[in-house]
Amino acid sequence: MRWHPKGYGGERRTVGDVKRDGWREQGVLAVSIEDDRLTWPERELVRRLGEKLYGKRREAAHG
Repeated sequence: MRWHPKGYGGERRTVGDVKRDGWREQGVLAVSIEDDRLTWPERELVRRLGEKLYGKRREAAHG
């Protein structure tokens, strides 16, 4: 039998699980503007929110 301290060993959570848990537990939303599940208006809203909060992306700023 193996013993692992909490947070070590066992199963690794997927990126989607981390994002979902962050939203449900802390109200933190991590979303990509390239997520295929979003419609164009939703992606545009995400882009505008990101620019308002953090400024333009490097790729967008350089053309």
